[in-house]
Amino acid sequence: MRRSLNKMAEKVEEPVDNNSNDKVNNGSTESNRNENNNDNNDEENKDKKKNVDPELFSCLLQPVTSDSDPDYIGIRRLLLYRKAESGVRRRLDWRCNGKGYASYRNYIRRPINWDGLPSHQSTPGNSGRWLQSMTPPSHLFEVDSWTSSRDLRSTNLPSTHRTSFSSTASDNDSLRRRGAEPAYSFVGMHCIFDHCKAAVTVLKFGHMSSELLAYGASDGTLTVCLVSDPPSVIKKLEGHSKDVTDFDFSSNNQYIASASMDKTVRVWELSEGICIRVIYGVSSQLCIRFHPVNNNFLSVGNANRGITVFNFSTGRIINKLVLDDKVTSMDHDHTGHLIFCGDAQGCVYSTSMDSHTGALSRSHRYRSSGKSKYPVTTVQYRSFSLLAGGPVLLTCTQDGSLSFYSVALEIKGYLTLRCSLKLAPRVHSIRASFCPLLSLEKGEYIVAGSEDSNVYFYDLTRPKHTCVNKLQGHRFPVGDVAWNHGENLLATSDLYGIVIVWKREKTGQDKYKR
Repeated sequence: MRRSLNKMAEKVEEPVDNNSNDKVNNGSTESNRNENNNDNNDEENKDKKKNVDPELFSCLLQPVTSDSDPDYIGIRRLLLYRKAESGVRRRLDWRCNGKGYASYRNYIRRPINWDGLPSHQSTPGNSGRWLQSMTPPSHLFEVDSWTSSRDLRSTNLPSTHRTSFSSTASDNDSLRRRGAEPAYSFVGMHCIFDHCKAAVTVLKFGHMSSELLAYGASDGTLTVCLVSDPPSVIKKLEGHSKDVTDFDFSSNNQYIASASMDKTVRVWELSEGICIRVIYGVSSQLCIRFHPVNNNFLSVGNANRGITVFNFSTGRIINKLVLDDKVTSMDHDHTGHLIFCGDAQGCVYSTSMDSHTGALSRSHRYRSSGKSKYPVTTVQYRSFSLLAGGPVLLTCTQDGSLSFYSVALEIKGYLTLRCSLKLAPRVHSIRASFCPLLSLEKGEYIVAGSEDSNVYFYDLTRPKHTCVNKLQGHRFPVGDVAWNHGENLLATSDLYGIVIVWKREKTGQDKYKR
């Protein structure tokens, strides 16, 4: 009996042992799988932690007000964070057949009646119309532009080295057909400065100087160069934390005063390359000028709708004047008794200034007639003009309007609109400038940058085909242009940080200086 019971017990125990073994095995495999899954999850979590942008948490975890919906605020912040780059930046890199976004956009928007015009070469993006003003000499004409098939971008020009190319050779045939000679022939690029890593916002030559050049950038730096042989960078001034909006040389070129979006005005000594004074404001400082007669006065236009006159030696405020909107650009007349200002609504002001005390008083305001209001990007004064027979003022607004005024100095700078040229609207702040006078028989020329990366020359005395020449060399929108004192070099800058100095072909007719 005992033997039979033992055998039965062994039979009963055998399946129990098998089940337990299977359970143990299954448990071990499951534990191994869980361990592997945990390892994989740990690795994924580590990768996620590495890829997580801390700005996302700083955006999502910002405190909200008591009266706001937390769900709405959180979703809105997440969507704003994940929003794609602005269209402006994407358009900078957009290219089709070598042309940019602005060029094709403006070409598509061209007037329909252009198709019925004679078959002249035209450049999409910089064709416009003359606008009628209140004065009899101005009429409505169509603008055409002459193109050059020689593209200097295809040439390999070493940085800051002199070279020579022909940018207007292919224009000669079309110019001969129209019975005119090419205006402002250039022998090519004199030098290129590509040291700046941000968009160049403003550039100028030194006062009464043909070799000293400086330019400010959106990263807050100022670069001072010499364009003589060999061209070189002599100083890099660092101190501003935001965009340099404007700067000006003192009369002896020993100092530079700069304005910035960081609400400060800085005075730099060029010989040492140091900042000797910082003037703090309550809003962004947008434009700045030294007084042409009394260099101890420094006039600054700001985003707080005001013009402030500072004492250059002490940095103290001498006088203030409040206008109707942000003061975006300014220039003095040659006597120092007037300041011409442009604001963010397209208005141009004539302001009287006492050269001894710095007292300001508002004299006249010229308001644009258009419904849309755009900031004035350029205000430039010249003491003589062929069209007006006296002092004139050039303004440029962000919608592409170039306006030409005659200035009555005896009536405290009263402005009379002579003519207005309408170009394509701009996304960026693009400036224009007077060109040197060729002769009494030639026209009145201005030069301006454009968003299709070209530099254009316009003759205001021509009823048709106002665009007479262009320079090709930049690959990004050209924001600013400047002539040197000798009027043989033209500097242009773009939003990629490139500065090109073009050498003009001198002729025997260049006798009349600004």
